[in-house]
Amino acid sequence: MRKLLLIWLLATSYNSFSQNLMTPDLLWKLGRLSALGLSKDKKFVVYSVSTPDVSMNKSTRKTYIVPVNGGNAVEVSNADSLLANDKISPDRKYMISSNDVRVMNITGADNYADLPQSNAYIYTSLNYRHWDEWEDGKFGHVFIAPVVDGKPGEAKDIMPNEAFDCPQKPFGGDEDFVWNPDSKHVVYVCKKKFGTDYATSTNTDLYEYDVTDGTTKNLTQENKGYDVNPAYNANGQLAWLSMKRDGYEADKQDIIVWDGKTKQNLTAQRDDIYVESFRWSDDNRNIFFIAPVNGTLQLFAVNYPGVIKMIPVIRQLTKGDFDVTGIVGQSGNTLIVSRTDMNHATELYSAKISDGSMVQLTHTNDAVYNSLGMCKTERRFVTTTDNKQMLVWVIYPPNFDASKKYPTLLYCQGGPQSSLTQFYSFRWNFQLMASNGYIIVAPCRRGMPGFGTKWNEQVSKDWGGQVIKDYLSAIDAVSKEKFVDTSRRGCIGASFGGFSVFALAAVHNHRFKTFISHDGVFDFRSEYGTTDEMWFENWEKGGAYWQKTNATAQRSFSQSPSNFVDKWNTPIMIVQGGKDYRVPVEQGQQAFQAAQLRGIKSKFLYLPDENHWVLHAQTAMVWQREFYKWLTETLQ
Repeated sequence: MRKLLLIWLLATSYNSFSQNLMTPDLLWKLGRLSALGLSKDKKFVVYSVSTPDVSMNKSTRKTYIVPVNGGNAVEVSNADSLLANDKISPDRKYMISSNDVRVMNITGADNYADLPQSNAYIYTSLNYRHWDEWEDGKFGHVFIAPVVDGKPGEAKDIMPNEAFDCPQKPFGGDEDFVWNPDSKHVVYVCKKKFGTDYATSTNTDLYEYDVTDGTTKNLTQENKGYDVNPAYNANGQLAWLSMKRDGYEADKQDIIVWDGKTKQNLTAQRDDIYVESFRWSDDNRNIFFIAPVNGTLQLFAVNYPGVIKMIPVIRQLTKGDFDVTGIVGQSGNTLIVSRTDMNHATELYSAKISDGSMVQLTHTNDAVYNSLGMCKTERRFVTTTDNKQMLVWVIYPPNFDASKKYPTLLYCQGGPQSSLTQFYSFRWNFQLMASNGYIIVAPCRRGMPGFGTKWNEQVSKDWGGQVIKDYLSAIDAVSKEKFVDTSRRGCIGASFGGFSVFALAAVHNHRFKTFISHDGVFDFRSEYGTTDEMWFENWEKGGAYWQKTNATAQRSFSQSPSNFVDKWNTPIMIVQGGKDYRVPVEQGQQAFQAAQLRGIKSKFLYLPDENHWVLHAQTAMVWQREFYKWLTETLQ
């Protein structure tokens, strides 16, 4: 008996000491999986893995296939030949593609041939820069070319002389232009507005181009919000994602289907459904989609009744503390999907359509994760100041011991209307934070989809209101636990989360010992005057700051963190991307300058080549090292 006990003690001791902890270096060695699609015969999943090489400041990419019913992955070099090319028309006569076309003269050299070395840009309207690029007069256009002997011939621009983009910038791709199964029509996504009109509207439409006569018509003219992601089934029925209201980028997003005569909203009946992405079923009678629900992203199905007048039935297929992040395709009675959770980066799974049960297909990072101490994630429900129940994720360090006290970080999500789910980030990585000995408190505060439209919309035009109270309710509730060291609490976040950090710095009443804000909005007036997407500002603020009789706008601008710097009294680190035109550089500069002039311990991490994100490997490592260095300095 003693011998067995000794063996058990040695085994458990070995296991606890053999477990590694996630580190920034290890995080940036993980393979990053991207699904490419199912093979033509639907027997294999084709995917790529990009692995960062910090020393070279770049990534290497390899392509693999794995059987849809499970098995070993095999590296391949002929991925294109394995996948169907959906840019070739079904009758194999034409091919569509996209290219940038110069439509306008913007630079000094464009306008003055005798000044080719000039460095000047000339603008007469807004949208002169977007995301991380300045407008240069080139626009993305869709081209169509005849296919002769399997090769494309001379391509024709189907948007000639138009100062409009397809794909949509900055994030649109090949999904923005698709073939009708009749091979006679192409549908593409475009916001046919220019300059200031473009910057103040979200009215994106679907346009149908007739290959035979070269005419184009707007299929969604009656809808004034977003219309995106067109997808046909084999019967020629067109589905897409749609928002109703112009200027509101976080409106309820539904699936619309059009049979050529009648349009039907398949998800309107569910107030809590915000569709992230979708895919037609192979039988053309159902649509599978992904939507946030209760702090996760899950897989759903909805039937398409067709001409029958009946309410579509929505069915949730998967459940669990994980995110289904993409639908790769269907093979028989299973779907191939991508999935993450707070302890694991993206992998591919098969999911049974009948019951949602899942089987892991790829194992890109198993060797790393099998040696790591995992972090427990826990759901808690906290009562807010207006007596609502708010979901709060709590993430614990590996080998958590409730008898000990831990420094604790309040995480503030961006958006403002983006869901806080079981995501896996290579920057705001909860597993890495917890592995450094921190408890993470991540509230699904006001302004997040998955809890109903009203909850989602309560942040708009009131950034400094209930949402800030929600943050404090979350940290106060968790801080009642004995394992939370209330003398060592910090607050961190990016984008709207970075704004939240600035706002909380004035009202936290000594709850926090340190703050970190990345690309956060500090001054509402200068943000309004320099950001790129004005529809966002107009909707979220309720108008312009100079509209003195607009009570909503005046209240919004009064909530700017810059108005309350006199109440700052806590160390703060500020991170800012130099190519971030969504939250431009002066936001971080102003916040740092204010902290310095007030004598507050502060640090400014400036990343001149990064946009709203951090994409370069070595810069990302600097970010990680400075992040934890600051926490070590200020949470002692």
